[in-house]
Amino acid sequence: MDESLDGAQRVAFFGGSFDPPHLGHLAVARAARAALGLDTVLFAPVGAQPLKPLGSTASFEDRFAMTRLAIGGERGFAVSLADAPKPSGGPNFTLDTLVGLRARLPPEASLFCVMGADSFFGLRQWHRSAEIPFVAPLIVASRPGQQLDDLKAALPAGLTMESAPGLHTIRSGADVEAYCLRNPGGETSLLYLLPGLHVDISASQVRDRIREQAGARTSAPTAGDDLLPKAVLDYIRSHGLYR
Repeated sequence: MDESLDGAQRVAFFGGSFDPPHLGHLAVARAARAALGLDTVLFAPVGAQPLKPLGSTASFEDRFAMTRLAIGGERGFAVSLADAPKPSGGPNFTLDTLVGLRARLPPEASLFCVMGADSFFGLRQWHRSAEIPFVAPLIVASRPGQQLDDLKAALPAGLTMESAPGLHTIRSGADVEAYCLRNPGGETSLLYLLPGLHVDISASQVRDRIREQAGARTSAPTAGDDLLPKAVLDYIRSHGLYR
């Protein structure tokens, strides 16, 4: 069991390729921690992403090491092997990972699932996606100008959504909007939206900039400096990644 879960009552799973982990990931996790009063945010690099048949650019070992560096010293953040490669080499499904985490937490603890806007808007493609919010309520980073109808359109088939204004709060200076999800069986779960989180960084953008710099054969410290934690950028350069 992750040592970071010991005594934690409000835990959020934050999965992804983290190829590489960038400042946008940290911004989302910090906003979620502040808005929902989270004890622990588990950064869990994925072993085999089902929607990326060609796999990640960097190895799991490199992505795990970079993620550890990215969150180093950050209160309430921990790197987790919860979504590590399977011995069989099969795909990692978020639903299975969340069910496993839920079983390892005490019954009174709360488990959430943090994701960026891009992940949420691709949720329909995920394995048994309609079940995920009922294992762990979603915490979703919004896009600028995002409307409620946009969120509803992205929901897995069969789920409905309505505002829960009584649960909208401002906590530790962070806004959070709450919505009620309902499935055809009548089960309900909350979805928490982090509004106004203007994060415009993608891992592919970071990789492209590093590759362009390598192709230009320059050592000027420009590629990634404003997108990555310094420790991650140093790791990428020392290990020759994304060239």
